[in-house]
Amino acid sequence: MKDTFADKLPGELEKVKKLRKEYGNKVIGEVTLDQVYGGARGIKSLVWEGSVLDSEEGIRFRGKTIPECQELLPKAPGGEEPLPEGLFWLLLTGEVPSEQQVRDLSADWAARSELPKFVEELIDRCPNDLHPMAQFSIAVVALEQTSEFAKAYAKGVNKKEYWGHTFEDSMNLIAKLPTIASKIYRNIYKDGKVASIQKDKDFSYNLANGMGFADNKDFVELMRLYMTIHSDHEGGNVSAHTTHLVGSALSSPMLSLAAGLNGLAGPLHGL
Repeated sequence: MKDTFADKLPGELEKVKKLRKEYGNKVIGEVTLDQVYGGARGIKSLVWEGSVLDSEEGIRFRGKTIPECQELLPKAPGGEEPLPEGLFWLLLTGEVPSEQQVRDLSADWAARSELPKFVEELIDRCPNDLHPMAQFSIAVVALEQTSEFAKAYAKGVNKKEYWGHTFEDSMNLIAKLPTIASKIYRNIYKDGKVASIQKDKDFSYNLANGMGFADNKDFVELMRLYMTIHSDHEGGNVSAHTTHLVGSALSSPMLSLAAGLNGLAGPLHGL
């Protein structure tokens, strides 16, 4: 996937340069005082290519509807719903991946999934009445210790190389999310024991397995669909916008996602 993204990167950079050169002075909207006081509601301030959410026709991912994604994206052996790995590939590259590309991505995430021991201990030390999203944020922030981007930046890496280190951080972070979520869930609601990541299984299966529901095939399929259709949700909502905003300060993906999680934890954005 990284090679595919790298091949497309020069063309995308040129497209943005051309767009800014030709339309950089174009006014795209007016801002009222009420909008400013209303938390920037309805203000166009962010370019977001991955998805578009329309109030009438619903969401499209790279121009494709949910039913189209269900039909086109690869599925697990014997499964009926698309794998979120496939949508991740589509969002990042604009291309529908092959089954082998999705299998390779599943294996890559599984190989990156192990949590540092101190992060496990941090989660275990959280009181059970601490909101799950607060625990989630604590764990993700703590992964800053592993950030390849932060370490590379401290060494003075060239700006043109930022994306490669950010990519690695993002992949490592995504890979660890099922284990973090499962551990928090099992600590609060069950016995605290989390099943190990199965290296030959997909992302959603490992989430279901970690939570203790892998024996329920319908639940596993539900997680595959749920994770797919929630993989992107435009850029204007609180969590996506916050993640992007914090990242613009060259904060690592760990710090940026944690900020987005804190926004998502608000009662007006999902709790």
